[in-house]
Amino acid sequence: MAPGVWDPFSALLAERAGFRALYLSGAALTSSMGLPDLGLITLDEVAEALRRIRRVTDLPIIVDADTGFGEALNVYRAVQVLEEAGASAVQIEDQRMPKRCGHLEGKDIVSRDEMVEKIVAALKSRRKALIVARTDARGVMGLEEAVERANLYGKAGADIIFPEALLSREEFAEAAKRIKYPLLANMTEFGKTPYISADEFRDMGYRIVIFPVTAFRAAARAAAEAYAHIMKRGTQGDLLDKLMTRNDQYEVIRYHGYEELDAEIAREAARRIEL
Repeated sequence: MAPGVWDPFSALLAERAGFRALYLSGAALTSSMGLPDLGLITLDEVAEALRRIRRVTDLPIIVDADTGFGEALNVYRAVQVLEEAGASAVQIEDQRMPKRCGHLEGKDIVSRDEMVEKIVAALKSRRKALIVARTDARGVMGLEEAVERANLYGKAGADIIFPEALLSREEFAEAAKRIKYPLLANMTEFGKTPYISADEFRDMGYRIVIFPVTAFRAAARAAAEAYAHIMKRGTQGDLLDKLMTRNDQYEVIRYHGYEELDAEIAREAARRIEL
């Protein structure tokens, strides 16, 4: 299971909860910037967000790179930049720009050949990062096309295959039986996919399950309710039982560890002066 994160604090919370991998969600990251998930975010913005997260955690991070920020050469550069920034895996998809959330209508996909070129570019660029190839063909051309593309992308060298926006447990099971490569499933909310547990996905044969926007949506709703409460009542005093305590917040960000480091530096400096 890889939960969606969008900043260092959310990554620390996920690590604290016991997750062993993280997913830098394009949808969550763009929303945190006040932007729609339409491919408007830039490579530099994703890389900088990744660097900030990488500074606080050593967990593997799967990075949503949308369509690779352009054509095959852009994908080559994107994988290089994101791996240097700390990506453990880079995900690219076969949508045509402007891309959309995989669970919305109106999306289109590039040709098979064009996507294979992007996969080859990613493989030529990566050093150790895994390459995740996502196909959005189910919502455009049907399940058969999605399965055929998935196997083609795996044959081209993608390490992990991500069939997006399948419509039922039966479709996920069929895809798992027919796709010959390691699989990733997207368990998002309010979309086309029914709610399926990680155990169910595992039993079907999926290796990774992402929950890309769950925590962001939970945090966004909590923040909206807190703002409304303060606006209405002029106080947060009767909201305290819904807030993370100061001590808990400090524990997440390792506040006391920095205090100890500061004291250790002062002691070391004093010893050096004495010498």
